[in-house]
Amino acid sequence: MWDDRKVSLVFPTYNEKGSIRAAIEDFFASGYVDEIIVVNNNAAAGTEAEVAKTRAVQVFEKQQGYGHAIRKGLECVTGDLIIISEPDGTFLGADVLKMLAYSDSADVVFGTRTTNTMILDGANMGLFLKWGNWAAAKLIEVLFFTRHLSDVGCTMRLIERPALEKIRGQFTVGGSHFGPEFMLLTILNGLTFVEIPVRYNKRVGESSVTGHFWKAFRLGIIMIRLILKHRVKSWFGVLWGNRPSAKRL
Repeated sequence: MWDDRKVSLVFPTYNEKGSIRAAIEDFFASGYVDEIIVVNNNAAAGTEAEVAKTRAVQVFEKQQGYGHAIRKGLECVTGDLIIISEPDGTFLGADVLKMLAYSDSADVVFGTRTTNTMILDGANMGLFLKWGNWAAAKLIEVLFFTRHLSDVGCTMRLIERPALEKIRGQFTVGGSHFGPEFMLLTILNGLTFVEIPVRYNKRVGESSVTGHFWKAFRLGIIMIRLILKHRVKSWFGVLWGNRPSAKRL
């Protein structure tokens, strides 16, 4: 609970059997999270049993993809403030307080993993991933006339319920590039936002995408194409027509 508002958390899971129980307990231990929705996206065998040992609510999304899983979770949460994160050990429950504190000043709070002092030992944030995410974020800054963005791929973020209701029907991405689409829709719909550094830890197990160079490279190209497509469509008013100017903090 935060300022008499219910706090919900979405955890998409595919290959996090070894870490998901500890992640759930860690985020509940923050003292602020009232509800955790775990979206089982055809997850590894044994994941369902691990979640059952906790007080998290588990739902299932058969359509494979990071975006599909998060969108399912956003349909199921009941909170006034919704945090998205990952149960792979990379994000820490203690950073929930930081996200909530900034929610008092913005509709959306984006996390960034590109601050050197916040990258913990063993974290998968080498030069390619760090500067690739930073470059894509700067492309958004230039094309959409906004600022304070340095990481398009950080899963950890927060959105208030009214803001979510405004953009939820506009989601189209079901894959790993859902994060940038969420960011673009925030900007194009005139929602206020702020980006803050969050700690980024070593992952338990291997990522199915960022653990492989060429998969990560391909994802980066897809993200850039998505950014350019939304810029062109917004210029011609195909998706949003006469929308308000982007607000930022």
